[in-house]
Amino acid sequence: MHQNPGGLSAAEIHTERKEQQRRRRNSLLLVVPILLFLFFAFVAPISSMLHRSIYNPTLVELIPDTINALSSWDRTGTPKPETLRTFSIELQQLAKQRESGRLASAVNRSYPGATSLINATARKLRNVDPNQLAQTGHLALLDTDPRWSETKLWQAIDRLGAKYRIDNYLTALDLERDAQGNIQKRQSSNIYIDLYSKTLSMSLIITLLCIALGYPVAYCLAHAPARIAGVLLVMVLLPFWTSFLVRTTAWIALLQTNGVINSVLQSVGIIHQPLELLYTPLATILAMTHILLPFMILPLYSVMKGIDPSHVKAALSLGSPPFSAFVRVYLPQTVPGLSAGSLLVFITAVGYYIIPALVGGTEGQMISNIIAYHMQQSNNWGLASALGSLLLAVIVILYWLYDRLVGASNLKLS
Repeated sequence: MHQNPGGLSAAEIHTERKEQQRRRRNSLLLVVPILLFLFFAFVAPISSMLHRSIYNPTLVELIPDTINALSSWDRTGTPKPETLRTFSIELQQLAKQRESGRLASAVNRSYPGATSLINATARKLRNVDPNQLAQTGHLALLDTDPRWSETKLWQAIDRLGAKYRIDNYLTALDLERDAQGNIQKRQSSNIYIDLYSKTLSMSLIITLLCIALGYPVAYCLAHAPARIAGVLLVMVLLPFWTSFLVRTTAWIALLQTNGVINSVLQSVGIIHQPLELLYTPLATILAMTHILLPFMILPLYSVMKGIDPSHVKAALSLGSPPFSAFVRVYLPQTVPGLSAGSLLVFITAVGYYIIPALVGGTEGQMISNIIAYHMQQSNNWGLASALGSLLLAVIVILYWLYDRLVGASNLKLS
């Protein structure tokens, strides 16, 4: 039998290849569960959120003939009588199907006052003869309310008729379209931009507080005797063993008007009347710092535990002051743990929802609370998806900057 240069026969080579293919197939089968988990837990929800943020088929589904008729409108004046008659017929059908409220809610987001206008008109047209609407529906529509002749109303309906549009992102960025469809800054207050700024600033403050409190604790854990370090580590992990609701409720008891903190301060004469601590940004920062502190301590502790103490001793023996030895020798070696803990705390704080809702009140709420409001109360899932998508984009950009800056500094240190 013919032998190759390696001394293996063709049959042996074929058998070896089949064995390699079997191993690769088995390895792939082992990875399939985690791939499915990632798809259903991350890829599918994020894709659905991105799609929902730009997909708005409500008006196309409810009044398709009217939207089709408006495609030939020049967006000036009042649409043609034929278009108004078509809309009156479709509005009557929606009233009989009890779907006019959906149309009113959708149009009201771009034209304030459309809810009462559309619902009132639908009630008046509900019992009108459809044949009569086919002939004089435009007059019946204008007789019910003169606002049906306003150009801005029909411009809003025409604009909302597109299945895919970026209006939710414009709203999330405090932008809007004028009558001509041009993008401009919203005339009212900057609601969402201010919320994004507040969320990022509060998350940064929480991260800095966790660094200030967590670094000394991690240092003590890493350098304490094994017995003491074990006790300290249990105390650090204790919050994970306590109910999340119990921890939050404890902060409510501490910070409320007649709570522990105000009672102690009044009893020692530091203050004469209770401080407003609960339902403030300060309450959110304190409670979230307490909850997220272990996420800073544990990465730092794992890195500090692997640092050779002889490095600092060598610097001291060469005449370096203790503080200089710490800053120039020890601190740079803890940067990986410090950066990992900071990233973990910051990203977790940005998306936190429960604590700001319970202890933050109106002033201490973050963007996640507004996203939940639009999903649960206003039912504006498109805007909620746009807000969530922008928050995801901000986190991805910050992570990219972190990777470029901190990753490059770690390479230089190594």
